[in-house]
Formats: sequence, structure tokens, C-alpha cells
Amino acid sequence: MTKLLQTIEPILWRDERLHLLDQRVLPHKENWLEFHDSDAVAEAIKTMVVRGAPAIGVTAAYGVVLAAREAWFSAGENWQEAINPPLKRLAASRPTAANLSWAIDRMKTASASLSKYESPEPALLTFAQQIHQEDVKANRTMGQYGADLLDNDSIVLTHCNAGALATAGFGTALGVIRQGFIDGKIEHVYVDETRPWLQGSRLTAWELMQEGIPMTLQADVAAGALMASGQLDWVIVGADRIASNGDTANKIGTYSLAVLAKYHGVKLMVVAPTTTIDWSIDNGSQIPIEQRTGLEVSEIDGRPIAPSEVHVSNPAFDVTPAELIDAIVTESGVVRSPSKENMKQLKSEEEK
Repeated sequence: MTKLLQTIEPILWRDERLHLLDQRVLPHKENWLEFHDSDAVAEAIKTMVVRGAPAIGVTAAYGVVLAAREAWFSAGENWQEAINPPLKRLAASRPTAANLSWAIDRMKTASASLSKYESPEPALLTFAQQIHQEDVKANRTMGQYGADLLDNDSIVLTHCNAGALATAGFGTALGVIRQGFIDGKIEHVYVDETRPWLQGSRLTAWELMQEGIPMTLQADVAAGALMASGQLDWVIVGADRIASNGDTANKIGTYSLAVLAKYHGVKLMVVAPTTTIDWSIDNGSQIPIEQRTGLEVSEIDGRPIAPSEVHVSNPAFDVTPAELIDAIVTESGVVRSPSKENMKQLKSEEEK
């Protein structure tokens, strides 16, 4: 019997504090960290204790709760002014993930309606928990929408980790794969290792093996050969920000996969909640791309693998043009052959 990873929840609020599963040490160690203040939450997001756009958004919402607690104790009835600096630090922790700013803005809107004479923490905690629950529900809806696009016994490739660990539970791209496997739509999954953080080999492989979903791990550079073999049906990935025309920012290497897939006639599916769509930008050229330390490339586990003082480029994300994407799957529906006009139809459904 297939074991569903319903119990994998990388984000927990318990005993009046935030608990995060430290994804930097998986799969060899399961270590939970506790957070009492918002600046520590911002640092956890920045250093990838938690990663994946939906998970970052949920974590940030709880970070706002902790910021509100700090502001109330330090400033009393002036808490609405005191909360702004820590929220700015939270927002700066991972600039590409649209869910981060979305969650903070939603929490700020909620806080504006609260009395300045009472602690805002209880009310904001309720809002954060609502964001948390909405993400899990959206993931399961997306999982079914995406699975319905697959033919029986499909062979698929995924990149990075867009699973339960990257969300509040179940996953986006891996949510489709989970549901597809349950429905008999998926025969086998290929997993890119995903340099330089190895989220595919450390996290995605671990999640799929927990459930007994047949999978094979491969180096990122093997994707082209796999597609040329004619075995592959779909590439299924998540997203960190989607522009209003469907251009999509995802983990570095996704654009290369998209180009290869188009050449080889393999379909590309992007799976993300509507909170990942940035309706304020026209196209992918306006998406900020996070540049991370070169040590992530020149070292592995702190051990140098390149000459010392080598110059390193380490963009965390790249942008895939909409014309290379066959379907964008959200909890509000599916956009086939995404374009500015087709995305407008999704926005209309979302606003109903």
C-alpha cells in the first residue's frame, strides 16, 4: 500500500513558538529548530532552513506573529509603528519568492484593522494559521488538476524540490506526482540532483522513497540524454514567481530543461498556487533574481571543490518564457499555453 506523506509538515506552531524542520541537514538528520523572534525567522528563510515559495510564505506569516509580539512588548499602543522594521527585514530575506511579500502584505492588512490598545498576537496568529491551512488545501487541489493532465503510465522528470517540504504539506509539483501515482498516471519519476544545493537528491528523492514511488536520481546534465531517449512524457516543476504573462522563475536549471523539452517534444508543467503569481509585473524580465554566495558552488559541505578565490556566479533562479510552458496548474484552474490573455482568464476565475 502506498504511504502518503500526510505527516510531513515542515512548519509547525506549537507552545507559542514557530518550529521549522531544518532542510539543510536532510535526509540524514531530522532536526527541528525553534524560533522566538522574527529576525531569527528571517535568517532561517535566508539560510534555507526553510525553502520553497509556499513554505516561505507560510513561515513569513508566523514571523509576522512573532514580530507583533515583540512590538507589543516593546512599544505597547505604538506597536503598529514598531512592527514595520522587522517586517522589512522579513521581506528582504528571499526577494524572488512572491509568496513571501504576499504573506507579509496580507498580514499587514489584517494588522491595520486591529486595536492599538490590545496585543495583536492572538488575532494575527489566527490569520497565519488560516494561510497555513489554505496552502495545504490548495496543494491537494493542484495535485488533482495536474494529475488529470497526464496519460496513464507516464514517465516524468522533476527538478529541485516542490514537495511537502517546500510547502505547508503535500506539495505543488510533487503533489501532482503523488496524486498521479495514486491515480495510476505515473509509472516512474526521474529526479534531477539540482546543483548547487542538491534539493533533488537530498529532499525530493527522500520524499518519493518514503512513499515507494518508483524513482531514479540523475545528474542535472543527464536530462538532455534522457529526453533524447524518447522515454520522457512530462517535466513537472514548481515556481517561485510567475509574471502576469506566464513567464516563470524557478530554481536555476529550469530554463535549460524547458529548452530541451521543447526541442524533444516533451511537455512542461508548472505547478504553483495563485499566490506565486505577481500580477503587478508584465513579464519575467522584471522578476528579481537572487544571487547567492559563491561558496555554495565552490564547496560541498564546507569542503573546497574548486581553486581558492575562484570567481563564481550563483543565481538561485532562472526565468522560463511562457511560450516554453505547456500548462500552468493552480488551485484556481489550469492555464494551457500560457500567455497574457490566457493568464487574464485565470485572474478572472480567481477574483470570482
